[in-house]
Amino acid sequence: MKRHIVCIASEFKGNEFLEEAQNSGWDVTLVTRKKLLDEPWVWTALNDVKTVSDDAQPVDYVRAATNIAGSRVVDRVVGLDEFDVITAAMTREHMQIGGMGSSYLRRFRDKLTMRNLASKNGIPCPEFTGVFNSETVAKYLDETDGPWIVKPRFEVSAFGIRKCETPEEVWSVLNDLDNRNNWRDHPSQFVIERFIEGRVFHVDSVVSGGEVRACGVSVYGTTPFKVSHQGGVFSSSIVDYDSDVRKQLEVLNRALMIAFEYERGVTHAEFLQSAATGEFVLVEVACRVGGAYIANVLEHACNFNLWREWAKLETATRERPYELPKLRSDYAGITLALAKVDEPDTSHYTDPEIVYRVKKPKHVGLIFCSPSGERVASLIDEYTAKISEDFLAVAPVKERYDD
Repeated sequence: MKRHIVCIASEFKGNEFLEEAQNSGWDVTLVTRKKLLDEPWVWTALNDVKTVSDDAQPVDYVRAATNIAGSRVVDRVVGLDEFDVITAAMTREHMQIGGMGSSYLRRFRDKLTMRNLASKNGIPCPEFTGVFNSETVAKYLDETDGPWIVKPRFEVSAFGIRKCETPEEVWSVLNDLDNRNNWRDHPSQFVIERFIEGRVFHVDSVVSGGEVRACGVSVYGTTPFKVSHQGGVFSSSIVDYDSDVRKQLEVLNRALMIAFEYERGVTHAEFLQSAATGEFVLVEVACRVGGAYIANVLEHACNFNLWREWAKLETATRERPYELPKLRSDYAGITLALAKVDEPDTSHYTDPEIVYRVKKPKHVGLIFCSPSGERVASLIDEYTAKISEDFLAVAPVKERYDD
């Protein structure tokens, strides 16, 4: 009998994962929200689909997966979205299926746990504090230089982050949160850290047997914080393979995986390089595929797709162990933005280095690939300007990630 993997997806993503799991000889069941059934899932890769309500809580997914097990043995449970990682762990714990537990996974979801563990193991972080005791917060603000950011411990990307120039602004934000009288916005659900100006890099890894088997090292053109708060065109591109920056980040990323005792899967880690000192500090790390089509960028440049490698890792067996594809060292990058039209037409963009066009309503995005990093950088600059002129729309910043 075929082995069976249940994939939890509260957002539309992970088609490559589903396809690769099916290609590996497993039966695949998708558990998702009813409103997502109209999305273009790769239906040929699915043996079954179960739905939960659009406002489903984690326990609803646990119940759905448990009900599936009533008629078909479940061998693996995977959460495809950032918010599904803990839900999948809760499901595994309830059903006593092997894999990472919810307590362990807090280090990848809770930014305070993340900071504490990283700092304990010598991974540089911005000066930070939890928000539990007023005297501790006051002491922290007195002893560190501003500005500061007040950051949700459990949100994704730059959602909910507030930048404060003075201690009074920090206290004002904390008081506002406290006055909302709900647990999600309670001040203790936030971490305060020193704001550092600089470039943000991301390292996206395939990890097997506790070792980083492959990774892509990239740099954001504009930080996610600035794009989410000020608008504009998002961009990311591969860092020079021979640069000292890449070597430093690869070493730091390996140390991070060891410190977090990560054995198998994929990760998306972000590091900030201080403009003032050149030092790298940890921004955050997640044990899932990074967003913004990063997997596609790396597939074109390096010949590995994070979704597919993750699926191969999850479905590997003694009889069919995980094998990494032959890697490549080309350059690729992406420009991505919100569009002011529903279906942006980019057919007039004809450079031969365009290898992928984002097909998503109200989004315009292009991936470029070339043996030359300089050529990719030039194309990103050129098309950032073109997209800004032809398509750019700016959405109001969200305070939190809403379903």
